[in-house]
Amino acid sequence: MSDPDSHIESSTLALLALRCPRCHKGHLFNYPATSLTKFTDMPAECPVCGQTFEPEPGFYFGAMYVSFGFAVAIFLVCGVVLYYLANDPELWVYVTTVAAVTLVSSPLVFRYSRALMLYLFGGARYDSKWSTR
Repeated sequence: MSDPDSHIESSTLALLALRCPRCHKGHLFNYPATSLTKFTDMPAECPVCGQTFEPEPGFYFGAMYVSFGFAVAIFLVCGVVLYYLANDPELWVYVTTVAAVTLVSSPLVFRYSRALMLYLFGGARYDSKWSTR
């Protein structure tokens, strides 16, 4: 079994693991997503390679658009699943289900919205020299 803190070659897998975009080793968040009071805490820079996690002030305001995309996807998936698997239940079932799924998935949506912003627009690219340190 591999070391959980080892680097990851694939940028897609590193994104899914919420690792630094440059070294693929450092964690993007200080605490696990299950820590409901601290799931938003990010270090200022990667503890392994020193890559800054906030390239400019207000950088993560753009993550709201990514988060909105996730919310729309959650809404659509819940609606389609309920329509076909629950035989088109009453409106309150749709509203309750979407609200519950949105609430439960909020920590992950927050984290992956930020990670996508950092990977796509943060300017850092994977550099294999950082994986050997």
